[in-house]
Amino acid sequence: VQLQASGGGLVQAGGSLRLSCAASGRTISGYNMAWFRQAPGKEREFVAGVTWSAAAIYYADSVKNRFTISRDNAKNTVYLQMNSLKPEDTAVYYCAARYRAGDLYSYIRAAQQDGYAYWGQGTLVTVSS
Repeated sequence: VQLQASGGGLVQAGGSLRLSCAASGRTISGYNMAWFRQAPGKEREFVAGVTWSAAAIYYADSVKNRFTISRDNAKNTVYLQMNSLKPEDTAVYYCAARYRAGDLYSYIRAAQQDGYAYWGQGTLVTVSS
């Protein structure tokens, strides 16, 4: 499956953005999906993850109650709604997919980057103070 992230840009602190991750090649209903981010000079970190049916959703503590991950399997797209943005949210945001078959998707597994078989190219989010 190929993933294409979009929706990044420059926003003031307190503002909102919605990122999209459009998949092609295969339907995302076969995958658990997640967003990660990498800030300048830092390692890539987990942001949010969602099971194939959206029955379970996980968030990093740093974004809980501000970000919302969702998916539309019919549109083959995953979203990340980001509200109340802070300068520390500045990063390149990546979407990722992992096979759902046999995947007991917990928070720990969602945050494990090496469990994801497919990655998008990233979209830059810059939050100014």
